[in-house]
Amino acid sequence: MSRVRIVSVALAGAIAFGLAATAVSHAEPKSSALAYTADGKMVFPKDYRTWVYLSTGMDMSYVDVPGVGDRHVFDTVFVNREAYDAFLKTGTWPDKTVMVLEARLGAGKGSINKKGQFQTLRVGVEVHVKDTARFKKDGWGFFGFGVGEGGPGTPLPETSACNVCHVQHGAVDTTFVQFYPTLIPTAQQMKTMSAAYLAEEKAAAEAK
Repeated sequence: MSRVRIVSVALAGAIAFGLAATAVSHAEPKSSALAYTADGKMVFPKDYRTWVYLSTGMDMSYVDVPGVGDRHVFDTVFVNREAYDAFLKTGTWPDKTVMVLEARLGAGKGSINKKGQFQTLRVGVEVHVKDTARFKKDGWGFFGFGVGEGGPGTPLPETSACNVCHVQHGAVDTTFVQFYPTLIPTAQQMKTMSAAYLAEEKAAAEAK
């Protein structure tokens, strides 16, 4: 009987350890979306189109520019699943969040289309990464990949115009959640929208 008890205790301990390990693995999901080369460039996330779709803008610009005429561009944003799931729970982005902005030309003539625009050739990819160990200024950095997927992406300086614009105008954690309609309710409920963004929106509403 003593041997049976010993075996039972050992088995129970092993099960408890396994459950604890499982709990830790669920509590701390690891992201495979972010990888760097030895010289600090970012490896292109080739499967980004299988990630969570956030939104698409058309001909968007954060500064006043002349009209583009018949030439149109779609900007579509994807985010890795781990980051998206965390946002839904907390209203903000976890470390190792990877957001991909894909730019594609629009076209109005093609197949059976008679009106409106549809997406065609990809003309650029930009990646917004939260990596607090790497980007000391505000935790976020940008990588440009151009059109292709071949080579790794080069990091922009942490003082780049992209960083500054996102810090000044991003609704949540320096990101443009204000343009992601499925995430706005979460940020509002969790009260994670930045003070600067809320002040900006208040001023715009009062100016109307």
